Amino acid sequence: MPFTALNSRMVEARIGPGQRLFSQRGAMLAYRGEVSFTPNIQGGQGGVGSMIGRRIAGEATPLMTVEGTGTVMFGHGGHHVHVIDLTGETLYVEADRLLAFDGSLQQGTMFMGSQGGVMGMVRGQVTGQGLFTTTLKGVGSVAVMAHGGVIELPITPQRPVHVDPQAYVAHRGDVRNKLSTALGWRDMVGRGSGEAFQLELSGQGTVYVQASEEKL
Repeated sequence: MPFTALNSRMVEARIGPGQRLFSQRGAMLAYRGEVSFTPNIQGGQGGVGSMIGRRIAGEATPLMTVEGTGTVMFGHGGHHVHVIDLTGETLYVEADRLLAFDGSLQQGTMFMGSQGGVMGMVRGQVTGQGLFTTTLKGVGSVAVMAHGGVIELPITPQRPVHVDPQAYVAHRGDVRNKLSTALGWRDMVGRGSGEAFQLELSGQGTVYVQASEEKL
C-alpha cells in the first residue's frame, strides 16, 4: 500500500481487509474508519529472531501493528518524512529512522561486521562490537524520518559517495560500505562530532541522506 504525502512531515496510508502495516509506536496522528492498533512483540515479518537481533544491537524500536479498514495518518516529532518504494530489492535503514512500512515487506537484520551498523559504525570504532542494521525486502513502501528532508544520491562503480555517518538515513542496491577516518575543516574549528569519520558507499545503488546531522 503506497503512502500519500500530506505535507513534508505527514503521510497517509489506506488499509483494507487482509492488509496490515507496521509503524513506530506513537507515530499515528489520526485515522478514519475501523482501524486497530496493537503492540508488536515479534519485530514485524522478521519474527522473534529479528527483534532479538535488534535488541542485541541496542537498536530495538517499538513497533505497532495497524490493521482494519480505513486511512491512517503518520508523523513523528515534526521530522520530515520521505517515502521509498521498493520493487523487490532490499532497503538497509537505521531502525530509529523508520516511521511506517508495508506489512508485506520482509523485515530482518544484517550484521555489518566488526565496525557495526551504519550509525553504529562510529560506536563500533570505540567499543569494537559489531552491530546490526534493519533490512526491509520485497514489494511495498517505506516511510522514513529525517531532519531537514532527504536527498537521494546515486552510487555508481565510477562514482562512490562519501557520507557523514550522522547524515546517513538508508541505502539500497548492490552497495559496499567502508568507514574511514578523516580530519575535516569542522574538526579544525572545534566541531568534532561525526565528521572525523566518513562512510564510503561504493557499487551500484542509492543512498538517502538527510539535510541535517542532528540525531532523531
